[in-house]
Parts: sequence; C-alpha cells; structure tokens
Amino acid sequence: MKTIGTAKKERQPLYEDVAYRLSHMVDEGTFRPGEKVPSIRAMSHRFQVSINTVKTAYGMLEDRRVIEARPQSGYYVCARLPALPREPDERRPLLNAAAVEAGEMVSRIMRDVNDPGRVQFGAAIPDPALLPSEKLGRIMASELRRSPDHGTGYAMGNGSQKLRNQIARHMLKAGVTLAPDEILITSGATEAVFLAMKVLCRPGDTVVTGAPVYFNFLQMFRELGLKVLEVPSSPVDGIHLDALERALSRNRVSVCLQVTNFNNPLGVSLSEEKKKGLVALLKRYRVPLVEDDINGDIAFDGIRPGVCKAHDESGLVILCSSFSKTLAPGYRMGWMAAGRFLERVRRLKMVTSLATASPTQLAVAEFLANGGYEHHLRRLRRTCAERVAAMGESVGTFFPEGTRVTRPKGGFTLWVEMPETVDSMKLYSALESKGITVAPGGLFSTGDNFRNYLRLNAAAFTPTTQWALEAVGEAARRLV
Repeated sequence: MKTIGTAKKERQPLYEDVAYRLSHMVDEGTFRPGEKVPSIRAMSHRFQVSINTVKTAYGMLEDRRVIEARPQSGYYVCARLPALPREPDERRPLLNAAAVEAGEMVSRIMRDVNDPGRVQFGAAIPDPALLPSEKLGRIMASELRRSPDHGTGYAMGNGSQKLRNQIARHMLKAGVTLAPDEILITSGATEAVFLAMKVLCRPGDTVVTGAPVYFNFLQMFRELGLKVLEVPSSPVDGIHLDALERALSRNRVSVCLQVTNFNNPLGVSLSEEKKKGLVALLKRYRVPLVEDDINGDIAFDGIRPGVCKAHDESGLVILCSSFSKTLAPGYRMGWMAAGRFLERVRRLKMVTSLATASPTQLAVAEFLANGGYEHHLRRLRRTCAERVAAMGESVGTFFPEGTRVTRPKGGFTLWVEMPETVDSMKLYSALESKGITVAPGGLFSTGDNFRNYLRLNAAAFTPTTQWALEAVGEAARRLV
C-alpha cells in the first residue's frame, strides 16, 4: 500500500499516515493553536490521496483533540494548554451568606480601563479593532436621516419595536421563543441585572450564585445591601447543583444569579441537561433565576448554546443580555425578558433611567435586520478562539511552573491558577508601573478562595501585546 513521508510501520493505512504528518506539523509549530489547517480538499491534493482518506484522518485527529471542526469555517488546531485548574472540593462547607466589602481594587481597575496607554488584560472588554464601528456609525447616520424624530425622541415603554423584533428572532437560535412585547431594552446588561435584583430583593436579602463570580456583580450586591451565598462551581461543567440544593434547603434565598454560557470568569457553559435541572430546582424552591447570557453569541464552534429561559414554564427566569461584548460596549445596548416580573421591571426602568438611548437602538436594530450581525459574529468567534488558544499556550510558557488555565469554548476570558505563594493583588500592583492591567482572583469572591488566581482578557492578546503577558509571567515568577 502506498504511504506518505516517513510512515512508522509497514502497511500503515493511508489515513493514519496523513494524520501522523499533520499531527507532526502541529507538534513542530507549523500550525499553532487556534490557526486554520488546510481544507480536506487541499490536503487531498497536497498528499495525492482521496478525499475520504483525509476525512478519516481528520476524524481521528478530532478524536485526539489535535484539531476541531468549526461549522462553515473549516478545521483549526485545538488549544494545547496546561491542565485545567482543579475543581472545587464538593466536601468543603458552603460559605455562609456574607456582605460584600467596598471594592477599592475594582475602582482602580475601572479607572485603568480608561487609560489608552495600558494593555487591558484586566477588563473583559472586546478589542476595538474587532468591532464594526465604522459600519455601525454609517447605519446610525442613515437611520437618523430616515427617521429624525425617532432618533431624538424617547423610546418609551419597552424600547424600539424593530430592535425587539430582531432580538426575538435572533434568540430562536438559543431555543427560546420570545414575543417582542416580552422584551425590555436596557442600558447594557448591567442595568438589566440591576433592575432584576432591585425588583426581586430588599436590603438584607440573600442572593445565591456560583463562585467565582464576576466582581462587578458583587459590587452591585453591596450597593443594594444584599448578602451573597457562594456555591462551588467547576471549570468543566459549572455550578454544582447538589451543592446549590443544600444551600437552598439551609438558607432563605431571594434570587439566584447565574451566567449560564461562557461564564465570567471561568468561561464554562452549563449543559442543556444542567440548565433544565437548574430551572427545575429553583422552581421547586420558588426562587427566581436571573440569567446573564452576555457571552452566548461568542461560541467558537458557531453553534449558539441554549438558555435556561427556554425551559421556563413558570415565568421565574429573567433573561438578561446585551451587545456589549460583540458589537459596541459604548452603545450600552442591553435587553431583558423578565417573565412574570416584566411590569414591575418596566415601572422601575421608567423611574430610574426613563428610556435607553434611541440612536443606538436604531443602529443595532438595522444591523441585525440586514444580516450584518451574523456576518460579523463569524469573524469575531474565529478571532476570539484563536486568541484564547494562543494566550492559554503562552500562559503555560511564561508563567511559573505549576500554573494551570481553563479551556473555554466561547467568550474571551481565561481563568488562571498560579502557585499558592503568588498573591494576585501584589501582582497587580507590580504591573501598574509597566502599564499592564490584570483582574486579581480575590475580586471574584467575598472570601479568600482565589487569592492566587487571575482573570485575563484574551481579546487583548495580540502579537503586539505578547510582551505584556511575558511581563505578567515574569512578575508572577518573582512572587513564587
């Protein structure tokens, strides 16, 4: 039988030889994590073998997690990262509900985000170069010329009808059927979550959430006078439902907050089975769920994951999202589907911010309607996948021995566990003079569980910022 190159055995099947050659090129760095490999047809022509032979070889390499297929895009080298951070010990006692302390470090990070001279590994914001800013600007100008009154007036009530129509259509991909009148436009997902918490809770109430938890949520809870009950979460499959049930059975809980897809900071998504289980569990205890789905559109494989709201039959799930991670953070274009709480949320929105800015609603609505959003997402997903893989590999190279990092399948944040002697707060201070920001792990909990962890923004990782990640790794090694 004909073989290719330096096959290791006599009579080796052709597909194994093709798989060996491509795997060797990956090992040698010809194709790096996140990069596209030749198409099946191109590889067939290059090696002078049949298309079916290459298909079989690629299937073998997929099984070995050397490459992965992305719908309508091709095959890419999988991330070859260090081991995942260890999962939380499920035998560990649950944290007691705790008040949130003032976040001076959060304020420092938010201040540094506005400094264009810094490398922004600390804030979970998209790279401006990846956003369709000019296209959105042209669309907004055109819409304002066409409907000047709509652009200068208040979009009262639930917000732009056209935008709500488009959101309802878009969310069919997530398996949820929403009527436009069920959707309320907000000033970003942050306002949506705030409105939900304000409606569902009173000062002194307890909110349960998975740990680690996005630090700005913790600061929101503090401003609302809420206590936080943190439940262990796995970097592999998310919040532990058995631990959540113990928490619900032992504590009086007013609401559960969960980022269900590409969680910030873990990057993990709940399976559909787990989403169903979460909704059923909370329904049994009559606890509303506030579901943040802000990263759901950034699935690397192009398959939009579902949401808990799709399994909500009682109206207890409030779904919150926005276009801040995918289109334009500054547009503050968010939305929520509040279920049975819609009227209360609408009244609260009226007395707090009255309405969301009209020009940005017009622009985003038209961008969704003309197909621009889906086209943009294909490029954004591909680039985020490449940067997440490349940054994870670089963390394994430059950080102290023993460092471990997550392998998210969407979004653009990495959760990094460093040796226990590394204090990420001290690391942040050491990096300030270098013009580099990171998000210390201690910000993501009311306890002291993540002192040696970091969240990194892979969207900011490019060849021109690799020096900054090397500097972070060097500073971490000094703290070992």
